[in-house]
Amino acid sequence: MIVIDGKSIAQEIVSELSQKVALLSSGKRPRVHFIRIGDDPASVSYVNKKSKTATEIGIESQTTVLPIETTQEELFSIIDEYNERADVHGILIQAPLPSHISETAAFNRVSPEKDVDGFHTINAGKLCQEDASGFVACTPAGIVELLERSKIDTEGKEVVLLGRSLIVGKPAGLLLLRRATGGNATVTFCHSRSKNLPAITRRADILIAAIGKAHFVKADMIKAGAVIIDVGINRITDSSKKSGFRLVGDVDYDAVAPHCSQITPVPGGVGPMTVAMLMKNTVKAFEQLNQRS
Repeated sequence: MIVIDGKSIAQEIVSELSQKVALLSSGKRPRVHFIRIGDDPASVSYVNKKSKTATEIGIESQTTVLPIETTQEELFSIIDEYNERADVHGILIQAPLPSHISETAAFNRVSPEKDVDGFHTINAGKLCQEDASGFVACTPAGIVELLERSKIDTEGKEVVLLGRSLIVGKPAGLLLLRRATGGNATVTFCHSRSKNLPAITRRADILIAAIGKAHFVKADMIKAGAVIIDVGINRITDSSKKSGFRLVGDVDYDAVAPHCSQITPVPGGVGPMTVAMLMKNTVKAFEQLNQRS
């Protein structure tokens, strides 16, 4: 069994992007703007990590922090301002948003050309049409990049996705269906209404778990020798930790690992890839916007 080191692979991408940005001759640098509402600890941590990685690459970044009572109209006004600014190439709205603000509406307010999170309806449509000019949501893009760089062939393989979210499940499935390297797989989606779930997951050559349920995938749910990609990040109580909790995935790692060929850990698997792909999207947005100007 091989543990797929997402942290190491993500660092490879960061190094490649650093070299690419260092060679830019225009004197300009890619710039990403983060918008965070409130002080949710996880959101603060995520944005700080993204900002730190941007700095490491040479990408300029700035974070706007808004109070929790910010209205949807006020948020849209700020998004509109950054949409118009020529020196801002990527805009990221950190989820989750307060309940009085529609996440879908907020994501769609971002210009598709600056939607480095890949959540805009137009970019989702481009993914469906296999139009490479669009931006792909970072976690699904990270999953496929992880598979490719780990030399895991997807062509003709049976992939089972646990989860059908707009952020992970659906775009991951579309990527794996593409007529391209890292695609050409036979994809099955499973969700809360799926019946005989273990019978389906045991068919998978590659099983991707993205449902947000700690240790949901057990050893009897996988085929021997399968590749397991665990997207879940769940907090469970652990009195031995100073924080009182620890992070685990959707897969019961200790039980499943002995039976698979390759597996991603949590943390240190898909998570670092998500940040790396955000940076890759930002550099891509910079290049495309400069070509048009």
